[in-house]
Amino acid sequence: MGRVQLLEICLSHGRAVYGPGEPLSGAVRVRLAAPLAFRAIRVTCTGSCGVSSKANDAAWVAEESYFHSSLSLAEKGTLPAGEHSFPFHFLLPATAPTSFEGPFGRIMHQVRATIETPRFSKDHKCSRVFYILSPLDLNSIPDIEQPNVASTTKKFSYKLVKTGCVVLTASTDLRGYVVGQVLRLQADIENQSGKDTSPVVASLLQKVSYKAKRWVYDVRTIAEVEGAAVKAWRRAQWHEQILVPALPQSALPGCSLIHIDYYLQVSLRSPEATVTLPVFVGNVAVHPGMLSPQPGPGLSPMASRPVVPSAPPQEEAEATAGGLPFPDPIFLSTQSHSQQQAAAAQGSELQDGSPVPRAPPLCLSTGATVPYFAEGSGEAVATACSVSLPPEYSSWGYPCEAPPSYEQSCAANANGSLTPGT
Repeated sequence: MGRVQLLEICLSHGRAVYGPGEPLSGAVRVRLAAPLAFRAIRVTCTGSCGVSSKANDAAWVAEESYFHSSLSLAEKGTLPAGEHSFPFHFLLPATAPTSFEGPFGRIMHQVRATIETPRFSKDHKCSRVFYILSPLDLNSIPDIEQPNVASTTKKFSYKLVKTGCVVLTASTDLRGYVVGQVLRLQADIENQSGKDTSPVVASLLQKVSYKAKRWVYDVRTIAEVEGAAVKAWRRAQWHEQILVPALPQSALPGCSLIHIDYYLQVSLRSPEATVTLPVFVGNVAVHPGMLSPQPGPGLSPMASRPVVPSAPPQEEAEATAGGLPFPDPIFLSTQSHSQQQAAAAQGSELQDGSPVPRAPPLCLSTGATVPYFAEGSGEAVATACSVSLPPEYSSWGYPCEAPPSYEQSCAANANGSLTPGT
């Protein structure tokens, strides 16, 4: 075992998560079997980010440093055999970004201790990683209280013969959520054709962008819900809920190499119709006083805000010509939900929207991992149905067309339609 039997870093009170601007204190513990001559004993506190263009490759192609502080705990001398403790104290900068780890990069904060020995002797080193959580207040995001609505209209053709069109509209009750909060989704489908649609699928997506030599996108499905199909010449509404699992917060303020976005994508395979709603995941919930009044029972959220379908008016007229007036909308059932088993394990009530009580413990997040205070394991449960996403969205890589940015989504909403890449 040698002279140095123990060299470790102990953080005060066993803490693992800190906030920006907080003090970080601890001690370097040393146990020696025999006296040890040294030139210096130093401790260093660092925060940095590294990004690679290959998955799980620590050979960074882009790096940035957030802080680097060093203390000398002891100068040249000899440590006698036995146990020794050297306390240290650092003040974390207020601009330090939240810790994060993904397949193409990470934001890591750590404390390193070194016993520098005389010449020709091996230095003794150890390190301990700690985590910084910089809370994201959703109320600080512009227009967070505005309605989150998108709509698109797609032609419905069979063997090159136009049979009508389908109008797909999706809305959520909020634009931003915190971990453990329920995302309430409403989808309205007007099938203005003589053919049934495919089942409707809603997916909560996480897109992590890494700024390497070129942008690398890691897009994955966090949760997925599948509803029933819509019969010909019928109008249907689909109400569903997704429990926001343990996820890293949106953005990552203070870091210029990694950015996190979340989207709710509602789509049909037949006809190919997709709407994408940007959503935020934060740490401080939207204040109830900022929210717009909710529509009454039976009234669609769309009633308070007109949405112009993306298809030209004459195409809609052609699709509905000769068709019967739409009866009252039917309500679609849910066929599968990626969170049913996870919700049961957590004791949550997705169907009635009961909130998740109790203070959440420390756990690992879904997708790219970072320790986070959240309820349960946060792991999505796979469903039997396939994900309604283009192939390039199914895993990390270089998607040909990533989900739209927040600015693009806002611009598209202003025009009344939203499709990926618009």
